[in-house]
Amino acid sequence: MFEDVFGANEPRTTLLVRWFSEPQPYLRSRWIFLRCLGLIFFSAFYSLYFQIHGLIGPKGILPAATYLPDARSAIGAKAFWYIPSLFWFGASDRAVSVVVWIGIAASLAIVFNLWPRVSIAIAGICFLSFVSAAQDFSSYQSDGMLLEAGFLSLFFAPRGLRPGLGIRHPPTRAALFLLQWEWFRIYFESGVVKILSGEEQWRNLTAMDKYYENGPLPTWLGWYVQHWPHTFHAFTAAATLIIELLVVWLLFLPKRSRLICFLITTPLQIGIILTANYAFLNYLVLCLGVLLLDDRGLGPQASGLGSSERRRTPVAVMVILIVFFVTSFVMFFLPGVPVLNAPAIFLQPFRIVNNYGLFAVMTRARYEIEFQGTTDFVHWTPYPFRYKAQDVRERPGIYAPYQPRFDWNLWFASLGSIDENRWVMNVEVRLLENSPAVLQLFRENPFPKGASAIRVVLWQYWFSSREEKARSGVWWDRKFIGQYAPTAVRAEDGSVRFE
Repeated sequence: MFEDVFGANEPRTTLLVRWFSEPQPYLRSRWIFLRCLGLIFFSAFYSLYFQIHGLIGPKGILPAATYLPDARSAIGAKAFWYIPSLFWFGASDRAVSVVVWIGIAASLAIVFNLWPRVSIAIAGICFLSFVSAAQDFSSYQSDGMLLEAGFLSLFFAPRGLRPGLGIRHPPTRAALFLLQWEWFRIYFESGVVKILSGEEQWRNLTAMDKYYENGPLPTWLGWYVQHWPHTFHAFTAAATLIIELLVVWLLFLPKRSRLICFLITTPLQIGIILTANYAFLNYLVLCLGVLLLDDRGLGPQASGLGSSERRRTPVAVMVILIVFFVTSFVMFFLPGVPVLNAPAIFLQPFRIVNNYGLFAVMTRARYEIEFQGTTDFVHWTPYPFRYKAQDVRERPGIYAPYQPRFDWNLWFASLGSIDENRWVMNVEVRLLENSPAVLQLFRENPFPKGASAIRVVLWQYWFSSREEKARSGVWWDRKFIGQYAPTAVRAEDGSVRFE
């Protein structure tokens, strides 16, 4: 039953020839996938265009210009390996802007099929430069997914400046399978961690009952779905486990099974996109799913692709892809064997080989951090956010694949303590300084002349009931929890102290 993957029904040739030299009928699906990959890279850099100065710029929350020299002082020359980034050459406002603009240009080049291999490499390097230097603002699985997909696409994309469908350079079985393997691992590992975590909400099928209101950035459609009956939520919880643990194995069965797999998994991703804002994560998984379909599933097979045509793959490429597959396999199935996991440790700074596992434990409640300023220490005015829940009357939006990393990180911070999220206090300092870069992360500045003090408070939020919304138009209910972080006060000499 594995003949389509392993070539059991084909002429007897060496395994390496079959995997690295035989062309595969995936020209159209490759073309679609690479255009989607370019759009996803574009969404990542477009998001950074509005945020990167406030996140890691010189007057940002976690300046790369401070972080990189500190890392060099702490661990010496090894810092260049552990933090692979173009910002070692400079992390000024102009430098971070240049990296973003280069990333945007490379992303558009991928979309328009201009020198795809070079364009993917440039976009990947620029994105890795940000991810390596962004510290708390890049600790997401989605970043690793995109870097891994970009790396593998270097070997999957056709050669040339304007390759079109790339009939002269069709994808090899190895390059195709490794992208399918990433797609499989995202699903399957997410299913496994749900079981291994012991999360009772997955065992009793209540994991989806409050899922829609407790994610980082819910959507207005999520509000409506949340109010559907428990039987629907129990069904979707069970379906999620079945898809992640069982259905995705159809990848390894004949082509018709892969089509069935595509038709089952695609609605799941579309549903997630509509009811939650997980940046480009679900878009990337959706696009990887296109690679389940060969040209016969997307129309007549392109002419000029001979079934017996073989092309020589450089030995270096063969070694790289073999090491990648073995490393990713061992990382999941044999994580406790240090010797076998040595390549993973070696490659870890580049985020191109990753473990995945989404929603192992479901969030029980929703908390929101709010920054408030004052000039008289009596009246405290909140700084309004652009994306996350705050005004109970404001309808939750649909923003993905745009990723507001500041708002996103505040959701994670709300689930922990200030000791685990010291960067929140950096925000207080920047607000007292009236830093334009950090204020750009907010919707507006309620203190154009500067606040005298900033405090950080915590609220608990939950979706309003149908009756409340019909009566008063509110999308949320909330209650005050208390202070989250020490209050930052500006002294007469301009210095900042915390009390």
